[in-house]
Amino acid sequence: MLTAAQATDLVLQHCLSLPTESVTLTEAGGRVLRQAVCADRDFPPFDRVAMDGIAIRFADFAGQPANAPRTFRVAGMQRAGQPQQTLTDANTCLEVMTGAMLPVGADTVIRYEDIDIADGYATVQIDDVLSRQNVHHQATDRRANDELLSPSMLLGPAAIAVAASVGQATLLVSTLPRVALISTGDELVGVGDTPLPYQIRQSNTYLLQAALKSLGISASLHRIVDDEALMTERLSMLLADNDLLLLSGGVSAGKADFVPAVLQRLGVEQRFHKIDQRPGKPLWFGTTPDGKTVFGLPGNPVSTVLCTYRYVMPYLRASLGLLPEPPVYAQLASAYTFRPALTHFLSVRLTSEPDGRLVAHPLPGSGSADFANLLDANAFMELPADQSDFKPGDAFPVWKTL
Repeated sequence: MLTAAQATDLVLQHCLSLPTESVTLTEAGGRVLRQAVCADRDFPPFDRVAMDGIAIRFADFAGQPANAPRTFRVAGMQRAGQPQQTLTDANTCLEVMTGAMLPVGADTVIRYEDIDIADGYATVQIDDVLSRQNVHHQATDRRANDELLSPSMLLGPAAIAVAASVGQATLLVSTLPRVALISTGDELVGVGDTPLPYQIRQSNTYLLQAALKSLGISASLHRIVDDEALMTERLSMLLADNDLLLLSGGVSAGKADFVPAVLQRLGVEQRFHKIDQRPGKPLWFGTTPDGKTVFGLPGNPVSTVLCTYRYVMPYLRASLGLLPEPPVYAQLASAYTFRPALTHFLSVRLTSEPDGRLVAHPLPGSGSADFANLLDANAFMELPADQSDFKPGDAFPVWKTL
């Protein structure tokens, strides 16, 4: 069996090869950028007034006696969005608004809070005025042609605003994969059905659908009973129409676990089956000659969640072109013991403490079918296979599920 690290490496070697598409700016939020976006001019493009007040020549302020009120005649007003005005006469000022161009001849802005304006004159009420204060100088933030947005970044609100500010009405992004989510098993019924005593409602595909939405991916939902011929027919059609299949159930060692054999018959090459971990040991992964991918997830809910966030989500991020997320570590809140020599993913509830620590509170639960544990936990802590006893304060990687 592979270790968790080996399985991760193998999964990431077979990412989907997704093309790009051009979308409008209003459609680009949450997508993965596949182009560089550069400044079309300096940021800011001019010396920009940073506070409402008056614009003066600092030399005029310094040239007036310090032991008397420093007074400037108000010669006009420079608003944001107006052409640049000029300060011509000595000891005069222009009223200026935040965002306006700094008038020609002026180099310093004094806030309204620090002046008194009466009868057409502005009197400065403070002595500690600095040359060029309250001015956001041209090209302070970025220069023309500087790269502002880089390929492989997720387009959040700030990135969209930056793209808009440089006139980028469309953006080149990764195409979203076509994904089918399939539950298998005779014991499953629909959400709206009333299960018989030996049945349960389909739920894992809804879990997967909600997880994929965090990457902007929509997925279709399907349910297939444990009939090998029917499963072969249905999976053949779904493989033809999708880039990625995520199956839940049917990958263990039971006599009705037909998924691996059916996928092999359909030409899906098995890359691995089973990982040296708990939960989620029976995870199946394979690819087709034309670059499509199949994950066969264990059917128990906790195993499904773990495998989704530990393997499927990093795989999808990489396929979309996103850079790997940096690892997150947390400290154990209490002692924990796990004897089997395999990687254990412990359900935990993460809390952020006032001293800045991220603390993981163990929620061992009652196994991989424990729904209640899923509600209480918001992460899995990855405990190494070569250790059995874990002390409070020990730090290990965590995989967040919220």
